[in-house]
Amino acid sequence: MQLLTFSIGTEHYAIESRQVIEVLPSVIPRPIPRMPPFLPGIFTHRGRLVPLVDLGWLLADHPLQQRLSTRVIVVEFVASADGTQSQAVRLGVKAENVLSLCSAPAAEAVLPPLQTTETACLGRCFRIQGQTIQMIVVEHLLPPAMVATLAALAAAPSNTTHRATRHVAPS
Repeated sequence: MQLLTFSIGTEHYAIESRQVIEVLPSVIPRPIPRMPPFLPGIFTHRGRLVPLVDLGWLLADHPLQQRLSTRVIVVEFVASADGTQSQAVRLGVKAENVLSLCSAPAAEAVLPPLQTTETACLGRCFRIQGQTIQMIVVEHLLPPAMVATLAALAAAPSNTTHRATRHVAPS
């Protein structure tokens, strides 16, 4: 398994590279009112609206700083829309110092996930080249109800877009 590694503060994390669609420079999202701090908004990626998750809020209780090394990792995973259908869901994951690819089989040690309900997005830990790297489970970055809603939207036919009509008063 190949891993894309990055950091949040001084800690190192990884996402499976098979889930990574693209790594982008930092984006400024369109805010959505009343969302939790870890979900600062949405942005457009290749014609699709994508929610942005700030890992600083989730893992370090503060927003990530805007640095030259701050990136958005666009990921995709399969989620259930209504318990029967599975749909591809995309998320933007904001991280610092997106470093490199490494291989999990090169790990010197592996620790299974140690999770609570508040840390469901944290997966296994690896010790690779003297560095401890913890996996991020992208399917668990958002609350289950929000993931189900995104999966249902992905399942909706693309021709259901609503267009505004303009009515002109007769003269």
